Amino acid sequence: MDIQLEKNTGTEALIKVKLKVDDYQPIVKEKLKDYAKKATLKGFRPGKVPLSLIEKMYGKAVRAEEINKILVDAVTKYIKDNDIKIIGDPIPNNDKVKEIDWDSQTEFDFEYAIGLVDDFKYDLNFKITKYAIKLDKKEIDRTIEELKQRYGKMTNPEVSEEGDSLFGTLAQKSSEFSKDCLIEIGKVAKKFQKKFIGLKKGDVIKFDIQKLFKESADLEAVTGMTDDEVKNLQGEFEFTVKNVNRVIPAEMNQEFFDKIFGEGEVKSEKEFIEKYTEIYKKNYDDESEYLLSHQIQEKLIKDTKIELPEGFYKKWILATNEQLTEEELEKDFEHYLRDLKWTLIKNKIAADHDIKVEYQEVLDKTKNLYKAQFGNIDFSGELEKNLEVMANNYLQENNGENYYQIYNQLRTEKIMDVIKQNANITVKEVTRDEFSKKAEK
Repeated sequence: MDIQLEKNTGTEALIKVKLKVDDYQPIVKEKLKDYAKKATLKGFRPGKVPLSLIEKMYGKAVRAEEINKILVDAVTKYIKDNDIKIIGDPIPNNDKVKEIDWDSQTEFDFEYAIGLVDDFKYDLNFKITKYAIKLDKKEIDRTIEELKQRYGKMTNPEVSEEGDSLFGTLAQKSSEFSKDCLIEIGKVAKKFQKKFIGLKKGDVIKFDIQKLFKESADLEAVTGMTDDEVKNLQGEFEFTVKNVNRVIPAEMNQEFFDKIFGEGEVKSEKEFIEKYTEIYKKNYDDESEYLLSHQIQEKLIKDTKIELPEGFYKKWILATNEQLTEEELEKDFEHYLRDLKWTLIKNKIAADHDIKVEYQEVLDKTKNLYKAQFGNIDFSGELEKNLEVMANNYLQENNGENYYQIYNQLRTEKIMDVIKQNANITVKEVTRDEFSKKAEK
């Protein structure tokens, strides 16, 4: 067998393989002998079918199958032995395969296209800003008030007030539109809100449907229509009140504390506010870290020079995604390249810093995810054993996809930790609105 690498460009090459009779014939012969031992053919005793007949019946198929196995093993070994850095998998030249005369040929030439990645350098000693969200007491207070509303008591007063919601029938006689719905007064445009205050059961009010709400999404929710459909609603509509709904906010008492944090976890209003502030702070910290990781990724992709085999990569993507069209690939190819570049950078950082993820780490991460789903209740004794079984079962489902998803998540976190330890990170406090603008860029 003769294998050679022929470079077309700096990033694309061919692996050429020449097979001679001695490379495959002994294996094929043994395979056919095995067939003969097991074959049952009319007119012959079991295991006594002549080898010449077996070869006539199965020789071509067996030869093609065994040659394919030899090729795969040989090309894989050649790439490994020569430490060739490739992208994706070798792509066979199928046109060359179609030219083979399996009946008469004894020597064969094969070609495999490969995409190469030359060694590249990355720099982790860069400056970057981490945006930390300032704790806003007003926002925390507003969120707590929303919680009190959510866990409050529903009442049905006779007359509507600011903050109430009205259940009734929204209709337009000219179009025969009619639908029972709930209108929250707080979501109505300010200039119309007075019309909805002081109403009682049976009252009717009229308005321009397109001017009723501050947000078009609220009109979609009330009518049950899509964005395009609500645009066709025009003119005057009327709303007939069937019921007035009012939520009496929950009191800051033990019952409320238990509903939010679990029984006995919080015992006073002061503890409640402190614990809720901690949660807010953690959520803010998580958002800041997520944005920082995204910014780091973007910076490394932008600053790291890697020559990529774009032509080969397109062929490989199309070969491994049968449903994808060339037009779709062209449209999203820049995203494919960015993902590839980020993967290559991560892999090199992981190799350079000997980053590994053990199965126990993946298992522990999965168990923690389950604990979070169950509200972080105390898992001990028999419950801990059940949790271990649940986590193991989950990791084995979907042909191991669940395992690799969490494995890759942990691996990326470790890679990010290394980057952050080496980078020069300055922290800048910003308001929630300022942070949102940074995150949108």
